[in-house]
Amino acid sequence: MNNDLKIANSITAEPIDRIAETLGIDEEYLIHYGKSIAKVSLEALEKMQEAPSGKLILVTAISPTPAGEGKTTVSIGLADGLSRNGKKACLALREPSLGPIFGIKGGATGGGYAQAIPMEDINLHFTGDISAVTTANNLLCAMIDNHIYHGNELRLDVNNIVFKRCMDMNDRALRNIVCGLGQRSDGVPREDGFNITAASEVMAILCMATDLADLKKRLGNITIGYNLDGEAVFAKDLKAGGAMAVVLKEALKPNLVQTLEHTPVFMHGGPFANIAHGCNSILATRMALAFSDYTVTEAGFGADLGAEKFLDIKCRNADIWPDAVVLVVTARAMKYHGGVKKDLVSEENVDALKRGLVNLDRHVHNLTDIYGLPVVIAINRFTSDTEAEIEALVQHAGHLGIPASVCDVWAKGGEGAIELAQLVEEAIPVHSSPSHPYDYAQSIEEKIRGIATKIYGAEGVDFTRKALQKLHMFEQQGYGNLPVCIAKTQYSFSDDASKLGAPECFRLEVRDVRLNSGAGFIVAMCGNIMRMPGLPKQPAAISIDIDENGETLGLF
Repeated sequence: MNNDLKIANSITAEPIDRIAETLGIDEEYLIHYGKSIAKVSLEALEKMQEAPSGKLILVTAISPTPAGEGKTTVSIGLADGLSRNGKKACLALREPSLGPIFGIKGGATGGGYAQAIPMEDINLHFTGDISAVTTANNLLCAMIDNHIYHGNELRLDVNNIVFKRCMDMNDRALRNIVCGLGQRSDGVPREDGFNITAASEVMAILCMATDLADLKKRLGNITIGYNLDGEAVFAKDLKAGGAMAVVLKEALKPNLVQTLEHTPVFMHGGPFANIAHGCNSILATRMALAFSDYTVTEAGFGADLGAEKFLDIKCRNADIWPDAVVLVVTARAMKYHGGVKKDLVSEENVDALKRGLVNLDRHVHNLTDIYGLPVVIAINRFTSDTEAEIEALVQHAGHLGIPASVCDVWAKGGEGAIELAQLVEEAIPVHSSPSHPYDYAQSIEEKIRGIATKIYGAEGVDFTRKALQKLHMFEQQGYGNLPVCIAKTQYSFSDDASKLGAPECFRLEVRDVRLNSGAGFIVAMCGNIMRMPGLPKQPAAISIDIDENGETLGLF
């Protein structure tokens, strides 16, 4: 059986200027990275006289299993299906992080015959955006320590510096470190740590910025720590925002690639949805909406994480709203939520599948009743699925009154999503009014409780004393009107990965909160979630190699 890389390499990509031409983007706005990758100048978007008018389709999913459920694959297949149906379609997706690629989850370009290409280039370095985010982040860190070493004019409290270094790799040994050891000329010793780049505030800023001026302003507004009087100190106090913006000026431009079927893809920004806000950039989404009739975008992990943040953070900041939502479900995920062990989900078990459907029900309830959105269920078929399992999923969708389509995009590409594309078109209402689980004017505590009780199904929220003290401080500083970004496990509605299905009678534990004053939201750290993942015992990296001809091996 062909692996994803072999399939991707079997297709000849169209020249990227031809892909841009199908969208109506002139070649003068392209910055080429070879024949099949380009960045698109922001001037292309500025030339559009009217506001984006294309339809926006959000693809999200049930709570995933550790192996993932193919949400990106379905997104790509859906866009290809829309194109096959004669629609001018486009994708707006996130860029892959090297951490999962060399860890366990893999890349972010889809799979089988529903992929974005050039797959290998996209998954390995791409146009250098994530490297630029890492560099800009660590430039600020270097300037912080340099300022302290050269006299500390801002009187920074070395025990209360909140901005951390980052790198684009899973490395648990760097979660907590001490820097500045050695001779006096090596710096001032202090505790520090690393986040993975996808969870850094600079990545969030790249994705939330609306233009270069906004990017620079947000970078300057990053809270780096507090002085000895307890007052906040910002990146702009170090005069770091300008240099950081220079590092990021090319990274701010959306990347344009294509699917195996030559549907355009804007792939830009890469925050994780369990520890960050999980959406591609506002600029890429606006660009896709401006140049296509149907934009398919994806929010990370389950609807309780990526979709919630997409709807409550990104949409409200970007003044956009999806016209329809596709909820991806798999038979194996429902069996997993019904109590089947991970290594047995490929075996038929209709009873367990039916037990696990409570997870699907809660996600449907949230999207339809809390957010008021039309939903289409995409049943992503895996080769191990049986007809009895697929039929059980189809029947349950019928009981819910939700249109559903069995997708076979991994094996058939866009052909496997033609019916799904038709259902999505039919589901789009004439008018749609946004609805949310909380109001920005509420206190930070109330906003967190709103998500926990209305979206997760929790009985309530328990805050540690440390978290409450920081929340009250943030409100006193004038940040009480910011939205919240919950960081928790992706495998459960709760903060406990072992509570599968649709858990009840639980309370969400908020152990800490972080202020992302530049990105514009509060991060609530729940359970044992970490912002720097670790590699598994057998990381994917051990299977990745290169042969004597320079061909990559073992990359999915």
